[in-house]
Amino acid sequence: MTLPDLPPILAIETSCDDTAAAVWAGGALRSSVVAGQRVHEGFGGVVPEHASRAHERLVVPTVQAALREGGVAMGDLGAVAVTVGPGLAGSLLVGLSAAKGVALGAGLPLVGVNHLEGHVYSVFVEPPRPPLPFLCLTVSGGHTLLTLVEEGFRHTELGRTRDDAAGEAFDKVAKLLGLPYPGGPHVDRLAARGDADFLDLPSPRLAGKHGERPLFDLSFSGLKTAVRYWIADLGGDRAAVLERHRADVCASFQRTVVDALVDAVRDAVRRTGVRAVAVVGGVSANSGLRAAVERAGRADGFATFVPDRAHSVDNAAMIAVTAAFKLAAGHADGLDLGAHPALAL
Repeated sequence: MTLPDLPPILAIETSCDDTAAAVWAGGALRSSVVAGQRVHEGFGGVVPEHASRAHERLVVPTVQAALREGGVAMGDLGAVAVTVGPGLAGSLLVGLSAAKGVALGAGLPLVGVNHLEGHVYSVFVEPPRPPLPFLCLTVSGGHTLLTLVEEGFRHTELGRTRDDAAGEAFDKVAKLLGLPYPGGPHVDRLAARGDADFLDLPSPRLAGKHGERPLFDLSFSGLKTAVRYWIADLGGDRAAVLERHRADVCASFQRTVVDALVDAVRDAVRRTGVRAVAVVGGVSANSGLRAAVERAGRADGFATFVPDRAHSVDNAAMIAVTAAFKLAAGHADGLDLGAHPALAL
């Protein structure tokens, strides 16, 4: 897929709890700004009302910072892109309203982008970039999908989680272990010094009839429950045992998740014959997953593509590059564009 050389695109992303804006111009990223929201830390998860109100405060200064850092004036823009879903309804509406205001005021085309498509095409923000077709494993706090990506924005779902997303499971297990929110990075850090053989946990991979796995589906709820039961069975010495073995539990949990994800990818490579694999989404920042996918690629002979950590988590750079491809294909939206919280890939 050739990167289109277009006038500057301003992209806005507000699907969850990060307010992000980016500028894409001349086939390259000019700026990417992300304003996080620490207001959720005391709640152990994202509070939708707090998220939307924070977006209201942050979206204008974040857009201004992206334009300033990109060296682009409002009058230089050729289009405005915005995430339309999936995500939190209130959060999406803040970004959508801001993008419509810019598009209307400056007379610019408006491009709505699926957040999941943004993650898929985040591997095109910077080189190396995958050839088409490629297999894409999207792993984040809200989604776990294995997809075949082909020319023309064609996405064929090969598998998904049937319950918790991988990132959600990381955060829930971290909470069980008394770790701060968001828990994924804390689990990753502790896992590096723990004993992955400490717990024998159930694999999230699901088997079809006669042991076949044609859809590569996964289920993470049982894995999370197994950790919860282990903690519950500790009895009176629970606090002391947890303190002593927290890193071991993290290592055991992380390896079980990573093994299931990589096993699904290797299985899909064998069945489809596609030799390029991208791993995207917030969980792709996990060091254990990155290393395991690269090892599998070397062993099985497929190329791996993982975006920089800054473009793995929610960001507007991925929305901008996706919008560039859409504009090059002649796609634009009207001011009646709406938010779709449950939008599928």
